[in-house]
Amino acid sequence: MPAPTMIRESKVMTDSPARTRYAPSPTGKTHLGNLRTAMFAWLLARHSGGQFILRIEDTDQTRLVEGAQAELMDAMRWLGLLWDEGPDLGGRGVPYVQSENLPAYGDAARNLVARGHAYYCDCTPERLDVVRKMQQQRGQPPRYDNHCRERGLGAGEGRVIRFKMPTEGVTICRDHLRGDTRFENALIGDPVILKSDQFPTYHLAVIVDDQRMAITHVLRGQEWLPSTPIHQQIYAAFGWQAPVWVHLPLVTDFQGKKIKKRDDGQGADEEYAKYVEMTRIDTLREKGYMPAAVMNFLAFLGWNPGTTEELFTPAELSAAFSLDRLSLSPAVFDVDRLDWFNQQHLRRLPPAELAAGALPYLKVAYPDAPRLDDSGWVDRLLGAVKEELITVGEVAEKTRFAFIDPVDYHGEVREHLQSAAAEIALNALREALPAEDAVSPETAEAIFKTMRAALKTSHNLGGKAIMQPLRAALTGVSGGPHLTDILVLIGAGAARRRLDQALTAVVTGAL
Repeated sequence: MPAPTMIRESKVMTDSPARTRYAPSPTGKTHLGNLRTAMFAWLLARHSGGQFILRIEDTDQTRLVEGAQAELMDAMRWLGLLWDEGPDLGGRGVPYVQSENLPAYGDAARNLVARGHAYYCDCTPERLDVVRKMQQQRGQPPRYDNHCRERGLGAGEGRVIRFKMPTEGVTICRDHLRGDTRFENALIGDPVILKSDQFPTYHLAVIVDDQRMAITHVLRGQEWLPSTPIHQQIYAAFGWQAPVWVHLPLVTDFQGKKIKKRDDGQGADEEYAKYVEMTRIDTLREKGYMPAAVMNFLAFLGWNPGTTEELFTPAELSAAFSLDRLSLSPAVFDVDRLDWFNQQHLRRLPPAELAAGALPYLKVAYPDAPRLDDSGWVDRLLGAVKEELITVGEVAEKTRFAFIDPVDYHGEVREHLQSAAAEIALNALREALPAEDAVSPETAEAIFKTMRAALKTSHNLGGKAIMQPLRAALTGVSGGPHLTDILVLIGAGAARRRLDQALTAVVTGAL
């Protein structure tokens, strides 16, 4: 048995300042699975006092989507994953877009050829297809058969450069989470590192860039683990020290499978399509999720702080973060869990911050509402519904009662107004309303307290029998804020108008 291939070990620096990077390809909309990787890299850099770098890997020109890079960078800014070096900032690793650095990759590939670690190959796609089919027929894993390895080809049009992988022994790759993984070299084959159009493949470009940018830790998805022996051998061929590798487990759906894209042609049903849409940053922004809550949710997809605490601000996450607390188990993307995090973060918001987030939604829904210019009234309105909100995007619907009179009654609301106590309760509140429109919290509380006591004595009516039809008449829904808040917010005039409308419907049987 040949001895394992000796590779210089990756540098393990988990306490020193880390230089990490996120290196996406701009091939579509940004989703949470990718940003979780970016976030862990960002957290490690912030926790260690290091730097976080954004690099755009656009060498696969056939898959690029126009506008995707700008959308990606905007999504990262929204989430709070601000980079220290990148395409828009510059830094020690300029350029930060791979297509702007093609000469360097060509030089690196030819350097490997000159030193006997790589070679030119002129195999056609047709020949490679034949080789692949023959290997499949023999039950062999598909790999390049090294046909051009000893042919001594020179540079020429239409030729690629392949890296020479060892043909015997094993390459042992060390991962910070997974420990050592052994790869049989004979099963890997010689990968292309420079294509005939002079664009590098991922295998070469990622190593050249990580080296020149002095990246110390590479956090990436576990799907890249099979590529690690190639990368490790290329590092050794250059005489460079490999970074610390951290291969993160997948984010899966509830069946433990990789989340399918909506347009993958596999006929995902509408419910699953909506589930997938919730992984998109633009969807979350539109619905009014909070960046800090989304980050908190993402952090717990594969990491834990070692305590029972679950709610963290970004600053608290970076202070608590450790690579050693990452999990090897796949993480399930649970929308209910995301909603819980967002609801908890919303409840912690100071009134001014909640108002700043809610007002844009309210002004779109109710553009002619003058009270939206009254900060005190807005704070009271948002305070009344704050506990019900999952996202700030729900605020327009949850506060509808404050702006629009009910126009009809359905379901539970109708049943409440058809109850035996409805007419009694509606008349009692109407008679108790003050002449002036403005109602203070103290006055509202006193009105309801006095009315409940009086109706208990005169008609033996309990709280629900009284309050349910009142809520139905004042709001047109069966749930929501406390009735005292509703009365203060809408005022006596609107309350009287709504009670009159409901009483008419009750008396005439028009429900």
